[in-house]
Amino acid sequence: MLITALLFGLLGSFHCVGMCGPIAFLLPVNRSNNFKKVGQIFLYHFGRIFSYSILGLTFGLVGTSLNLFGMQQQLSIGIGILMLVVVLIPQKTFNKYNFSRPVFKLISKVKTALGKELKKKTPDTFLTIGFLNGFLPCGLVYMAIFGAIASGNALHGSLYMAVFGLGTIPLMTSAVYLGNFLNVQVRKRIRKAIPVFVVVIACLFILRGLGLGIPYVSPTPVSKTVNAEIDCQPISNNNIFNQ
Repeated sequence: MLITALLFGLLGSFHCVGMCGPIAFLLPVNRSNNFKKVGQIFLYHFGRIFSYSILGLTFGLVGTSLNLFGMQQQLSIGIGILMLVVVLIPQKTFNKYNFSRPVFKLISKVKTALGKELKKKTPDTFLTIGFLNGFLPCGLVYMAIFGAIASGNALHGSLYMAVFGLGTIPLMTSAVYLGNFLNVQVRKRIRKAIPVFVVVIACLFILRGLGLGIPYVSPTPVSKTVNAEIDCQPISNNNIFNQ
């Protein structure tokens, strides 16, 4: 399922440019020295991917605890259904209930720290900016977190989010170099396409949980495969007399 994480990053980065693009535009990179500029951008991306990995590790632990109860398939189906629900619920509903309100104070502190870091130009600044950027609320990040939970493993969840972060690098780097290179019409089209993409990923998670025996898409659960092999072993007469 790492492919879905990469696709989330690649396609979702169009959304990220609109949401986090202003931070990339304002990065205090060295415009006169290309070598330093590349290093500064690398630190920024490394900081983002590191924070995504922490989120993946944290929520992957949730998946691990559910997996211990033998709920791996149900978890994958549940995550897929949850993604579909999130896409189908109108944006106005989310704005009305403001689901991020419980962590609003923490987000406010992150934004304040981010604003201070954008005024600096020390090497560690770019790492810090990227790290803080990764914790800002973002719908696509939430979708990727669902994927980390569905992985059913803390390390896999961390890797899932890291791959998601890698997928965002090309466009976010373009934002640093080119600035606001997407016009309003292109952004609108991309925003309309993203829900369709999320629905496709949600369906993949549901198929994975159903265990239909389709290679790479909906593989048969390991437990069923093992039980089938045990049940189908022939019993010879020699084995009966030797017991």
